[in-house]
Amino acid sequence: MRNVKKIIGSELETFETKFADAVKSNTPMLDRIMKYLIRQKGKKLRPMFVFLSAKLTGTVNESTYRAAALVELLHTATLVHDDVVDDSMERRGFFSINALWKNKIAVLVGDYLLSKGLLLSTSHNDFQHLHILSEAVKQMSEGELLQIEKARNLNLREEIYFEIIRNKTASLLSSACAVGAYSATGHTEDAEKMKKFGELVGIAFQIKDDLFDYGTADVGKPTGNDIKEKKLTLPIIYTLNRVEKNLKRRLIYILKNENRRKDSVNFVIETVTASGGMAYAEKKMIEYRDAALDILHSFPPSEVRDAFEELVRYTTDRKY
Repeated sequence: MRNVKKIIGSELETFETKFADAVKSNTPMLDRIMKYLIRQKGKKLRPMFVFLSAKLTGTVNESTYRAAALVELLHTATLVHDDVVDDSMERRGFFSINALWKNKIAVLVGDYLLSKGLLLSTSHNDFQHLHILSEAVKQMSEGELLQIEKARNLNLREEIYFEIIRNKTASLLSSACAVGAYSATGHTEDAEKMKKFGELVGIAFQIKDDLFDYGTADVGKPTGNDIKEKKLTLPIIYTLNRVEKNLKRRLIYILKNENRRKDSVNFVIETVTASGGMAYAEKKMIEYRDAALDILHSFPPSEVRDAFEELVRYTTDRKY
């Protein structure tokens, strides 16, 4: 992402320092955990969307840095809580917080990050930032609960899948774009336009993540993990709706009863690939990406727009 680094490289460097300051604690154990989280150095995609949205519509300012920090605080909090919910021992190649400090501390760490985000916004009267991101947190919770509910009967329609990922994943990226634009212009019209753009990118991003689960590359989490957790993603939904009845019954039996057996999981992956589930999901991913690019191209040509397009294409072309 050479163009992205060229356009917002200095802003990202400044952000790293500001974010480290934002999560500091006077409690020694909590401060150690915060430093551990910072060392994991995720891709920081969401702050990138904040800064590029701000530059596309206006100018980066201190409000933009606070918006990016709020997004990253909320995102990190949800990841910490998700690892507890999923009983996951690893995150981005590192031990998860719950793996090292156990569930009780991990939940409290997530709560601490949420509170730091709230205080960051309220202490600077960034109430619109807080409104935009609070809506995302609500949607993320709804999406997660809807996914848990639907996983019980393994009878998920495609439109329900898109409702889940629109809420669970796309809402935060959508809000990152909205709050970035609002921080730069103060106009709700710009925020709404970028919100829709971010939602489309976020859906494409999640489909790409779902595709990784059926691949062989090392992407920082176990392949077949969604199958083990009985999560019905687009490739398997497409497959279940198209294979003959006996094969469908076998796949559902595996998902319900043999989702921890390596040979059974491999059978599901092979069947999904052979039935066209992977190809269909890739096609839908590209459709959402291109719809996002249509919104992006409604802005005048510029280096910022070119860098933003590079970032959007990275979300669907990435290898991990």
